[in-house]
Amino acid sequence: MNKRFRAAACSLALAGSMVPASASFAAADPDTSRLALDGVDAQQTQAALQGQIDQADAQTQGALAELRQLEGETRTLRYQNEKRTRQLANEATRQRKLALALDTLAQTRKALPRIEQDMVRQLEGFIRQDMPFLEQERLARVKASDDTLESTAHIRQLLKAWRMELDYGREVDSWRGRLIQDDGEERDVDFLRLGRIGWYYLTPDGREGGVWQTDSREWQPLDEAQRREVRHGLQVAKDQRAPGLLTVPLSIKVADADSQRPASGGEQ
Repeated sequence: MNKRFRAAACSLALAGSMVPASASFAAADPDTSRLALDGVDAQQTQAALQGQIDQADAQTQGALAELRQLEGETRTLRYQNEKRTRQLANEATRQRKLALALDTLAQTRKALPRIEQDMVRQLEGFIRQDMPFLEQERLARVKASDDTLESTAHIRQLLKAWRMELDYGREVDSWRGRLIQDDGEERDVDFLRLGRIGWYYLTPDGREGGVWQTDSREWQPLDEAQRREVRHGLQVAKDQRAPGLLTVPLSIKVADADSQRPASGGEQ
């Protein structure tokens, strides 16, 4: 019985020596235990604050990136708006010019028939008063064709005819044509034209020739020396002879030739 009592006492003593150190420390120093708990809470609080700071920083960076994007888009919109404003201003100016041009065009279209009639009358009168070389061909250019029934097209045709009439005054030309004589008989002759100051014909055998007189509207015969000069002129016009001085009578008076010279650019 004493042996059992001593064994139980030893077991209790051993159990008492195996109590955890933390329990023993807590039982020994309660203030130290509270400090440890406060440190843990502080770390947790600091971690929570750091998370909030990081989150706020991320939001700030996102807001700054969005702000920069909005500023870029605003600059782009402002540039496009200024560009569109300039385009609209230019278009408004073009529309005003177009409206003015249309008004002018409408007025011009109303005046076209009168302008056309005046041009026809002046050009026909000029051709009929001029030396009658290629007269039917020149008069045909004045009349409106099926392709030029519209006033604007006919006016373009008349302007072209005027330019050709101006060119006649600067040219030396020759061609084979039909000459209607006083008795109504026709014969083939070679014509020579020196601008608008001289128009001549010569028969193929060279035995007959004439110069057109504008004041009397008839042919005047040429003598042998004059016919020889006309033959030289024909060779020059056909590039068969080098240009040179021709001694031939004129179709118009000298005073008329002087008055025509500035308008034709100088006849030969």
